[in-house]
Amino acid sequence: MSDDDLVFKALADPTRRHLLDQLFERDGRTLTELESELEMTRFGVMKHLRLLEEAGLVTTRKEGREKRHFLNPVPIRLIHDRWIDKYTEHHVSV
Repeated sequence: MSDDDLVFKALADPTRRHLLDQLFERDGRTLTELESELEMTRFGVMKHLRLLEEAGLVTTRKEGREKRHFLNPVPIRLIHDRWIDKYTEHHVSV
């Protein structure tokens, strides 16, 4: 599966988009912080975060006993540049 495919797959799910929105609002959240706003099991949130990590949209860093999650906007920017920017008004106007 290509990098673009992984990003599109990750962005296709509303729960994963919600997690990215949470990290956009405040980066460096723990799993406990992220799961507190969702009505699903800790394991379910972990599965979504793993897919976001595989797509490169989330990075993690251990700080003591905690694992913090950070938004990585680069893959979204690359999608934008490749698939969205070329179809903006100045490119497609007649």
